[in-house]
Amino acid sequence: MTERPPRLPDDRSALLIVDVQNDFLPGGRLAVPDGDAVVGPLNRAIEAFRARGRPIVATRDWHPPDHCSFTAQGGPWPPHCVQGSEGARFAAALALPPDALIVSKADRPDRDAYSGFQDTGLAERLRALGVGTLVVGGLATDYCVLNTVRDALAAGFAVWVLEDAIRAVDVEPGDGARAIETMRAAGARFIRSDELAV
Repeated sequence: MTERPPRLPDDRSALLIVDVQNDFLPGGRLAVPDGDAVVGPLNRAIEAFRARGRPIVATRDWHPPDHCSFTAQGGPWPPHCVQGSEGARFAAALALPPDALIVSKADRPDRDAYSGFQDTGLAERLRALGVGTLVVGGLATDYCVLNTVRDALAAGFAVWVLEDAIRAVDVEPGDGARAIETMRAAGARFIRSDELAV
């Protein structure tokens, strides 16, 4: 039987949007298939969290031009989300409020970071805001969403993943489905954007 979610957002929750940047959308340098489909559900979630006055956090890759993850430096990916570039901007249709907390990651040449918690101090910032539960969506399921969710759980947060607001790269077929099972096994639960209370 599927566990029904508590009424979210509540007074201990925050919305965490992972890497909804132009380079990960169709036409971008590292496009996630159907990546733009996360924007509508995320905007519904933003509306719900704004109505309750709860924090909205958005992570972003913020790479220097010589980042270690790029193929020219021996990494696995083409150049993407270079600091200050159009590709690094958040999707224009994503309705981020002006007071959203922006978290930049992988912003040093020699260190990569798939998780929004790696080298960012995000866990401490969330605790200072009284956050105990995170509702997470974004890109990509099998990389930055997976690692962000795992680190959030390891840091002691309860995590609900927006199942209609994630999409996978699927470098290997089935990577996205395996990532979802990994998140479930680690303790994440799943909810749809239309189940949030507005």
